[in-house]
Amino acid sequence: MRGLARAPLVLGLGLAAGCALRGDVRKVELQVEGLRGEMARSDTARRADRDSIVRLVAAVQASLAAQQTALTQLRGDLLTNVQSVQQQLATLQELTGQSQRGLSELRNRFTAPPAAAAPADTGRAGVPVGPSGNPAGPAPGQMYDVSLQQYRRGSFATARQGFQEFLRVYPTDDRAADALFYVGETFAAENSDSATAVYQTVVKTYPSSPRAPSGLYKLGLIAEQRGDKQAARTYYSRVVSTYPRSDEANLARDKLLRLGH
Repeated sequence: MRGLARAPLVLGLGLAAGCALRGDVRKVELQVEGLRGEMARSDTARRADRDSIVRLVAAVQASLAAQQTALTQLRGDLLTNVQSVQQQLATLQELTGQSQRGLSELRNRFTAPPAAAAPADTGRAGVPVGPSGNPAGPAPGQMYDVSLQQYRRGSFATARQGFQEFLRVYPTDDRAADALFYVGETFAAENSDSATAVYQTVVKTYPSSPRAPSGLYKLGLIAEQRGDKQAARTYYSRVVSTYPRSDEANLARDKLLRLGH
């Protein structure tokens, strides 16, 4: 009888143990599934990190390649600039030598006494003259032509000295207005104030010369370059009204139209 009484107890304990075992197995299964999920997520994250690193490396390599290309281009540009500067220096040295030779040439021509000439006397206005009464030294045509050659060669300082000497020695020569105008031209590129003063002198001293409308037109250009449109219109209007048949008058009319006269 006691054995029969214990049988249900043992059976209950066995069932309880079986239930507990199945619960533990389920917990283990859940834990395994959780670990697998975490591992899957970890693999995905690692793949994402790896892809990100690959993209970053590719971007860095592309940036380095671009920088290398830019450095190569910069090196080439610098080399080109250095060569250009060297060429400019060589040209400047050549022009400086030409200017010095031109000055020496003018000085020799202006100061050297004429061959087989009698001693010079001093005429009116302190101008040296020979026995014939003409100025001693180089002829006016020679002085003017040499100065003009220097101007056309771009030796403006040398040309300016030549024209000024021409005006000093031959102030009444027919080319005096031209010489004075070219003095203004030698100043035009480097000193607009000096050029303005010379052009004004041309207009005032030689109003009947063809250089007068040229001087007025140049004054208009300088005023326009300085932004003084009113002064520019005044000069252009004077060209048109005073010298209507000159070539500069046609140019001045076009300028007045553009300036809204």
